[in-house]
Amino acid sequence: MVSHCQRGSVQSSRPGVKKRIAFIGQPNTGKSTFFNRITKANAAIANWPGLTVDLFRAVVPLQGEPIEFVDLPGIYDLNGFSEDERVVQRFLVDYAVNLVVVVVNAAQIDRQIRLLLQVQTLGIPAIALLNLADEAKRYGVQIDVAALQERLGLPLYPISAKYGTGCPRAMDAIGRAVAQQPEAYQIPDLVNVLSHHPVAIADMETALAGVVQMPSPTARTLTNAIDGVMLHPLFGLPLFFASMFGVFWVIWNVGLPSADPVDVVTGWLQSNVLEPLFSPLPTILQELLLDGIWTGFAALLSFVPLVAIFFMVMGILEGSGYLSRAAYLMDALMGRLGLDGRSFVLQMMGFGCNVPAIMGTRVMRSRGMRLLAMLVIPFSLCSARLQVFVFILAAVMPGTQGAIALFLLYLMSFMAAFTVASVLSRFHYFQARDPFVLELPPYRLPTFKQVFLRVWGEMREFVARLSIFMIIGSSLIWFLTSFPEGSTGLDTFAGRIGSLFQPLMNPLGINPFLTVSLIFGFVAKEIQVAALTVIYGLNNSDAVSDQIHSTVTFAQGFSYCLFSLIYIPCLTTLGAIWGESKSLVYTIIAVVIPLITAWLFSFIFYQGFSWLGWGG
Repeated sequence: MVSHCQRGSVQSSRPGVKKRIAFIGQPNTGKSTFFNRITKANAAIANWPGLTVDLFRAVVPLQGEPIEFVDLPGIYDLNGFSEDERVVQRFLVDYAVNLVVVVVNAAQIDRQIRLLLQVQTLGIPAIALLNLADEAKRYGVQIDVAALQERLGLPLYPISAKYGTGCPRAMDAIGRAVAQQPEAYQIPDLVNVLSHHPVAIADMETALAGVVQMPSPTARTLTNAIDGVMLHPLFGLPLFFASMFGVFWVIWNVGLPSADPVDVVTGWLQSNVLEPLFSPLPTILQELLLDGIWTGFAALLSFVPLVAIFFMVMGILEGSGYLSRAAYLMDALMGRLGLDGRSFVLQMMGFGCNVPAIMGTRVMRSRGMRLLAMLVIPFSLCSARLQVFVFILAAVMPGTQGAIALFLLYLMSFMAAFTVASVLSRFHYFQARDPFVLELPPYRLPTFKQVFLRVWGEMREFVARLSIFMIIGSSLIWFLTSFPEGSTGLDTFAGRIGSLFQPLMNPLGINPFLTVSLIFGFVAKEIQVAALTVIYGLNNSDAVSDQIHSTVTFAQGFSYCLFSLIYIPCLTTLGAIWGESKSLVYTIIAVVIPLITAWLFSFIFYQGFSWLGWGG
């Protein structure tokens, strides 16, 4: 085979790391599952100069030396034109690798062999992992691994990243392969090479002929039977929204009570440890540390169990393959709004955090569709807003009816996104439709370890990312609510700011205290709960909840939640929008349009309730 590589040296941000392994595969092949298994979910996001995306990286000892593992974005074609495909191309051009590990879904090897053949064409040292080998066997896929390996000239290892079957053997092989590659390689002319040596369908068929037998396309499987119901044109969407109501019911009835034990622990720590420890300090410094920094951090900790439960339930839905079906179901509707099923998947991804969902728009080749998707994704009910809504709704609507109100906010997030997309898609700036290709994986039952690693990774990033925002935001809130010295309530700097905006917020039923919390929510939505605690001058969330219960009606509380759901994206999300769009004008649009939309939605809701005599 002719090699199109040239030798290079590994550039690593960690001293002592001299070799690098890159992981490549199509979406939903289990590539990241294997990556998380071998790195024990200790991978961190790393910035690579020259790339438009941060990649997951980890250093793992192999054969007695530290090796850098890099998880590249899932792609369909090494010679493609989507943003993620360009990221992988740029990485292999700019960064030397000692080995490429190509992860292939063994159950779909007839469609995924193309990527492996492209890597073979480039002549990069490579190993292929036939993941989901157990699933392939169950579905009747027969692979003569030895014969296919000899034909391709690449080592092949059947594994199950989900259960760990074959993974130790594959890791040993990867370690030996890296040890045999003292030099790292780059492909400076990657796109040109693949353009002159394209992998055709005939090449794929030739590679598999006689060594791979696929089951009949008409074979009846359990997945087909379930899809007959879940993807039914009449029952499919109602079943999807019913399942999402179940998610919020679990969050309300399991996640909400889980905050109480945490509040007990943080309250005990404040009374028995922090207050005695800080007592020798000047009063103003005690107030800053306790009412500012500690109050914000304690508010964050109280919602950790709730957010963990949210990620656990969403992880099960995603791991089962059901969210891909949701995208398929919504594609026709999204198409009428100038988007497609991918936009719906990204909005679902935004339930965790809007930032990775914004970055995920790179899979769209049309810039107009990308810009439109980036504009509506922040309407998603993310985990940060979730804790705010649970707190407010529990105060204004105690009991299980709060779960219904929470689910209504979820529906309103889609309604706002659909409304904005429908209006803006009429403008040329946001137009153009990109072919939508979606692989529907078979239904799977995620393992406990799989879900745990997902939740652990999400929660670690959640706490690390938000701690600094919460501490800085709470300290700023403390300052604005404590000065001018001796002032209280609306006489403080915070109160004056809230009063300044009241002509705009009164028609929405939002009082000055709630307005101030919305202003601070621009930094990070989680700060809103801590802001309310400090603004009301109370020392725990239970007291704040009682205060809101006695002074804020359901209509006012829901209007506040609705406004919070739609208005300005948080600072980190805006940063992602700016970075992805490379446009200051578009970033300003991403601030102005949600603000206008939030005001209109809250105005219609609150004034409608007041007209019916329910506004209170």
